[in-house]
Amino acid sequence: MPLGRAHSVAVNGVDGVLVEIEADIGQGLPGTHLVGLPDTALNESRDRVKAAVKNSGGTWPDSRVILALSPATLPKGGSVYDLALALSVLDAAKAIPRGSLSETVFLGELALDGRLRAVRGVLPGVLAVKAAGWRRVVVPCRCLPEAGLVDGIEVLGADCLADVVAWLRGEQALESPTPTDWHQESYPDLSDVAGQADARWALEVAAAGAHHIMLTGPPGIGKTMLAQRLPGILPPLTESEALEVTAIHSVAGLLTSARPLITSPPFIAPHHSTSVSALVGGGTGMAKPGAVSRAHRGVLFLDECAEMSIRVLEALRTPLEDGEIRIARRDGVARYPARFQLVLAANPCPCAPARQADCVCAPTARRKYLGKLSGPLLDRVDLRIQMMGVATGALVDDVGEGTADIRARVTGARDAAAQRWLEFGWRTNAEVPGPALRQRFRLARTTLAPIERALRNGSLTARGADRAIRVAWTLNDLAGGIVPGADEVGAALDFRDRGVA
Repeated sequence: MPLGRAHSVAVNGVDGVLVEIEADIGQGLPGTHLVGLPDTALNESRDRVKAAVKNSGGTWPDSRVILALSPATLPKGGSVYDLALALSVLDAAKAIPRGSLSETVFLGELALDGRLRAVRGVLPGVLAVKAAGWRRVVVPCRCLPEAGLVDGIEVLGADCLADVVAWLRGEQALESPTPTDWHQESYPDLSDVAGQADARWALEVAAAGAHHIMLTGPPGIGKTMLAQRLPGILPPLTESEALEVTAIHSVAGLLTSARPLITSPPFIAPHHSTSVSALVGGGTGMAKPGAVSRAHRGVLFLDECAEMSIRVLEALRTPLEDGEIRIARRDGVARYPARFQLVLAANPCPCAPARQADCVCAPTARRKYLGKLSGPLLDRVDLRIQMMGVATGALVDDVGEGTADIRARVTGARDAAAQRWLEFGWRTNAEVPGPALRQRFRLARTTLAPIERALRNGSLTARGADRAIRVAWTLNDLAGGIVPGADEVGAALDFRDRGVA
């Protein structure tokens, strides 16, 4: 008998690779053999696929069947190949028209009765199919809203193997995605926060330039309230950003059919007892995305950061600097985007009384408590705010400015920055590399005088100088200026001197 051939996709991180599946029905004792570096879940698909074909009205060959997945050197795992495996066997057995599989890629897990089940990573898989120049992709119906987000390729959905076979024979049509209006996620309003004018302004600056921020102060002062309201003053995600974020959440298995597209900046707040793997990603086989990747283009909030493990905190340094995380595991290296805004919140000491005068901690205990935050980590935090207790009048004063008004200013500042950096591909001031700030966009010597003094006396590192200049550009954008002046540079340095030093 001739070979049968179908195609599927292997998702590695958020990148997809086309996989060719060949089926050979030869002589020998009945049995199904799978080759091409399959993992345990993929090896078990032999029995699932065989039962699904039989229970869908088909006939499984009563002889030796060899299924080969190429590239042979690429580790493959999961159940996404089930549908393509079944169709390659039916193609080899001439149960479907020859050539009917030549322009289509198939994704989906098969149940024993032939039903198609949803799988993770459909969105990055469909994006890979489109990039490879294929015409069509077939996915489970539950994944149709997610797969339909990709334009420029025909996307079809099926409920079971029998429907796919009937479609290949020209006997029926498959489902197509229907247009849907996606609603923005709602966040608490910033007007709920009483007082804290300095912290509110710092939050606006952080949002306008995508800068990292740290809030310290006694418990109950509003650190968590401010952090939870930061995503609300960020602009909505652009189309390309929404697809990036949605692809990560697809691989993590967090998408639902009711909300297949993430259009608002995500807010991720892991517990202070989280592990390194949960934060940056991990797992056996191929690494899954962690909190830093799920917070891509959004906010990563680490409350009670002084209670976290030193290893966990230090693991943040690479994604903060590079904007992505690369995790090596048994089946290869997974790369996930991780360009998030970090918000750190901490009490000033272990006992954390409402009044600082009531603190009973020894000086060594206070130093040790916040000493977990190393110099290299804090050097990557652009804005540091020490929050003070709210005066009585703040509780009865007029309501503070709301989220909508602040978001309008933030959006305007971001638009100005995006227009300035457009030809270089940078979207926010935080993404601009240091050499560009010091060379092509170098500020006047008199403007940089405060930074040069801080560098000379050792109170500022070279990295800190670059970050202060980025904050100065953000302050300039919020003020509607053209180039930062000495006032913006001084204010940027002042943000680094507040709070924990």
